[in-house]
Amino acid sequence: MPHSVDRFLTTHTGSLPRPDDLIAMMYAKEEGRAVDRQALAQRIRSAVGEVVAKQRKAGLDIVNDGEMSKPSYATYVKDRLSGFGGTSNSFVYQDLVEFPNMARRVFGDPGRSRRKTPACNGPIAVADPDAVRRDVDNLKLAVGEGGGERAFMTAASPGVISLFFRNDHYRSESAYLAAISDAMRPEYEAIVAAGFDLQIDCPDLAMGRHIQYANLEVSEFRKRAAEHVEALNGALANIPAERVRMHLCWGNYEGPHHCDVPLAEIVDVVLAAKPAALSLEAANPRHAHEYAVFETTKLPAGKVLIPGVIESKSNFIEHPEVIANRIGNYAKLVGRENVIAGSDCGYGTWVGQAAVDPDIVWAKFAALSEGARIASDRFWR
Repeated sequence: MPHSVDRFLTTHTGSLPRPDDLIAMMYAKEEGRAVDRQALAQRIRSAVGEVVAKQRKAGLDIVNDGEMSKPSYATYVKDRLSGFGGTSNSFVYQDLVEFPNMARRVFGDPGRSRRKTPACNGPIAVADPDAVRRDVDNLKLAVGEGGGERAFMTAASPGVISLFFRNDHYRSESAYLAAISDAMRPEYEAIVAAGFDLQIDCPDLAMGRHIQYANLEVSEFRKRAAEHVEALNGALANIPAERVRMHLCWGNYEGPHHCDVPLAEIVDVVLAAKPAALSLEAANPRHAHEYAVFETTKLPAGKVLIPGVIESKSNFIEHPEVIANRIGNYAKLVGRENVIAGSDCGYGTWVGQAAVDPDIVWAKFAALSEGARIASDRFWR
């Protein structure tokens, strides 16, 4: 995992806006309508090239494929693993229960309303081993056209898969997590073997508190989260920690979020995970203050923080000075070399999600790059 050596590096959390024509093709595929698979594959490949170019233009140092091939960061696994043929899951967001009008807006999102979350109703195994290879080839082609920057690819954690896909087959949740871990290991290892850093998406370790485990006390949730970390660490057994980053998230939706578990109550569990870098929300109004957690929590040796210094649900373009101040809050506490500037979450979490106008996304990234330059002048010059 790269450290900031003479300036603050910049990156983001994974999903990025997809072209309109690709969105239409992905909708058709998810809805079971006839799709020209070759045309879809070709459009995904060209979209990856386009999105890498846009990241470079915005000045980002560590880029990715924008998750162009995936209906979402987590539910894509239903197309790559066998065993998910049950009825769809339903979700209750604890923070939305007392705000039904807001709930209708959240669940009416064009992307979220189309997501497919079939329960696990059989043994889990890899069904499409070529899928990750196609993703790898697409990103290799895109970054190879210009070269130079570090690139990463995302993958769902065992825990977040268990959150979205109900277990109707395995005798226990621990057995379910173990089966997911075994099935996802080849994808994780293929990404790193291709030369990319691996980002593991783990909203289950935070968002899971008010969705999957809303009925539990925090002490019991911490135990479940620790089980999720154990399953993840097992899946990463053959991968060096410095090649992996982990994204922690309380849910990328515009809601009250007043039921979010505080970072202070889970930070020790999260830092027990193997990945060397931790990406976390640090810009939105529910979590912008939590840099103070690291006044009393020591960042373990070898770990890097990727705080979100721009929001993923607001069309405000953050002022570069605000971004620089946010970067500085973390640099003062954990060391400048241990901070990479990122975004709170993704900008295309679900195909068709448009909380932030796509054109504004790139303007926010340009502001992120400028804010990092300002902060670098303060801390490195």
